[in-house]
Amino acid sequence: MAVEIRVPQLGESVSEATVAKWFKKVGEAIAADEPLVELETDKVTVEVPAPSAGVLTAISAATGSEVSVGAVLGTVDPKGTASAPSKTPAKSSASNGSQQSPAPAVSKVTPPTASAKTSPSSTTIAPSVRRIADENNLDPASIPPTGPKGNITKGDALAQVASKGAGSAPISSRETRPSQPLAPRADHPQEERVRMSKLRQKIAQRLKEAQNTAAILTTFNEVDMTAVMALRNQFKDNFEKKHGVKLGFMSFFVKAAITVLKELPSVNAEIHGDEIIYKNYYDIGVAVSTPQGLVVPVLRSADQLSFAAIEGAINDLGKRARDGQLSIPELTGGTFTITNGGVFGSLMSTPILNPPQSGILGMHKIQNRPVAIEDKIEIRPMMYLALSYDHRIIDGREAVTFLVRIKELVENPQRLLLDI
Repeated sequence: MAVEIRVPQLGESVSEATVAKWFKKVGEAIAADEPLVELETDKVTVEVPAPSAGVLTAISAATGSEVSVGAVLGTVDPKGTASAPSKTPAKSSASNGSQQSPAPAVSKVTPPTASAKTSPSSTTIAPSVRRIADENNLDPASIPPTGPKGNITKGDALAQVASKGAGSAPISSRETRPSQPLAPRADHPQEERVRMSKLRQKIAQRLKEAQNTAAILTTFNEVDMTAVMALRNQFKDNFEKKHGVKLGFMSFFVKAAITVLKELPSVNAEIHGDEIIYKNYYDIGVAVSTPQGLVVPVLRSADQLSFAAIEGAINDLGKRARDGQLSIPELTGGTFTITNGGVFGSLMSTPILNPPQSGILGMHKIQNRPVAIEDKIEIRPMMYLALSYDHRIIDGREAVTFLVRIKELVENPQRLLLDI
């Protein structure tokens, strides 16, 4: 009896995913729990394992198709024998999708059993398209399809909603694309069209949301890294030998930020409607750049972690983020974020808030610069710091005080150890 491969639960508030790639073809033998297909959500990438050993007998969702939680991705025959894949439309779609660049617009692909006719009325409607049609009283047969084999894509449905002005408000609040269809754009032989990943779409949506809802302002200061660098150079070998992890600069800034967040609770708070929610816990997000885009894994209860635990957790989260192995809970619920553009050579920037948080600290490149020290000019390793904050809840005095206190703690790291 065939065993169905279904889309697993993807985490809170995540109901859809895109089929990124299949690791097996129809007719190939598979082992139990072997990764079969990779799904991409707007937060993480998820590998779906084989439900049992056997042979992959069907692929119901080709590469590029969007699927909902619980949807059937394919089937496995536990008693089947491996053979050459049959030339089915589904197999062709899946194999081609793993070797070619993404198409300009990936459709809501229907199962391989669907008719190949181009008439929308004879095409299996994707759940997301059906939902948009139902919410806006649209007849799917009236939606001009642009997808392969006459499939109606979500973009087709949204364009129809926008053109008719029928209830576009609930849709536009969830979509990153414009509420009105884009004007046609001529192709250029030296241009390549690649559809945005769900993660990149989510990043775009959240960044725009931050600009639209928060009153973002940025204040700057600079910190002399001499003392931290000397302390690190003195103990880095012993530190690594004892704890098995290198002593970096991030742990100092995490510790310093937590100390100051306790002194200035509004920077660790958020606005919810007409209320301010003060958080008496410190889950610090650390921005990590990955090939898929920027993600912010969270250090839970960071105020209870040692320097070694912070460095170890950051290394682990960073590695798993780049490998696409983070879980949804590890990416949600932070109270404050730290981002380090200095690793890429950034001298100064204005980081954007990570909603619904009210503050984000930006670290930058350490650069030797001449500074005045007790009426003398000395060359010191200096770093610019930036705090972007929501001016609706954080006043300028608090923002400036925050950076001044960070500066004091980092320039005198003994304060972090003595909690003063």
